[in-house]
Amino acid sequence: MKTFSMTTFQDVHKLLEAYLPGKLTRQAYTLEYMWPLMEHIGNPQNKLRVIHVAGTSGKTSTAYYAAALLKAAGHRVGLTVSPHIDEINDRLQIDLVPLEEKKFCHDFSQFMTLLGDLPFEPSYFELLVAFAYWEFVRLGVEYAVVEVGMGGLTDGTNVISRSDKVAVITDIGLDHTHRLGNTLGEIAAQKVGIIQLHNAVFCYQQSAEVMRPITARAAQKQADLHALHAATDQADFAFLPLFQQRNFGLSLQVVQYVLARDGQHELRDAQIETAARQYVPGRMDTQHVGDHDVIMDGAHNSQKMHAFMESVLQRYPRKKRAALVTFLAGGDVRAPAAMQELLPHIEHLIITTYHGVPGAQHTSVTPEEIVSSCRRAGFTDYEIIPDYREAYNALLKRSEPVLLVTGSLYLLSYLRSY
Repeated sequence: MKTFSMTTFQDVHKLLEAYLPGKLTRQAYTLEYMWPLMEHIGNPQNKLRVIHVAGTSGKTSTAYYAAALLKAAGHRVGLTVSPHIDEINDRLQIDLVPLEEKKFCHDFSQFMTLLGDLPFEPSYFELLVAFAYWEFVRLGVEYAVVEVGMGGLTDGTNVISRSDKVAVITDIGLDHTHRLGNTLGEIAAQKVGIIQLHNAVFCYQQSAEVMRPITARAAQKQADLHALHAATDQADFAFLPLFQQRNFGLSLQVVQYVLARDGQHELRDAQIETAARQYVPGRMDTQHVGDHDVIMDGAHNSQKMHAFMESVLQRYPRKKRAALVTFLAGGDVRAPAAMQELLPHIEHLIITTYHGVPGAQHTSVTPEEIVSSCRRAGFTDYEIIPDYREAYNALLKRSEPVLLVTGSLYLLSYLRSY
């Protein structure tokens, strides 16, 4: 049997390169291969109490807050999110702490050895999801919070058949249209694919076009749908950005339900506030650098950018702003609509690029694509600095007190390590 012995994250990245979607000879976005993979490792996903989070905007933050609330209540919690921002172990956290490098590499080596010679090619994402489920069981978590990668119906995380799974659907918008559909209804129909038989389902009331697939899937699966009209009292969480108040409110409703269902103690006010202050990387992520507030947020579509700018304007209503931006190249066109939300609220724009983010084969859109959006909006105060490090240094030299870095989580990944 082939054995693996990885000791560094670099070793892990090198091994996983062979499993990237572009390297596969099979279709990547299907559950056809995930089911036998999970069967091979003993179906650990069905040994866990899971909160499963899908949606377009807010799913990472909602997952972080749900994990933080469960941790504050005294429970051992596993969290898996994607993509990772700082390092691959972002995808496997215990009590909101990424698994330490030595432990991650040792256990991932054991996991890959366990797989042996599979008669099919798993994908990069499938391997990491399966590893997270497997590791959560081994490490004895009481609850697992699982963020969907893309969509829901055919997403690699969607292999949980327990009726006590709680499905969470965050706000739905137009994203990944090349794979999920061109309308809100089509996209929602993919997202709600995570709803399985007798699950409890939580979402905010959204447009009729979005709610129709949610209610239909819930009825089909005899699920208990909780469509919330408002978040918890927002005044208690005014220290959060506006969009995070909404995400935290949804998480709080979900966790309160789970704790009551499982006969656990109610959350105390102090526990709730502790969880509300959970750091969520890459979401309204603010650092003070010299005389500037530098805010990093992976707002990569119009819905996310609108929410981001709404929170920036609320927090800095009279301060001038400059931005550094690029977007992920791909089959759907995100940049133009997102730029419409950004440009009216900034004085200066720096356009940059990236290539080959570690652990994935991603590149940014060309600067010309963003320039086209600027021209359509009549925005002329922009410059192109292709190297993201030079672009960031140029941003820090700007006179505007509020500096935004946005448009792509992969850009944030590069810059945070830089």
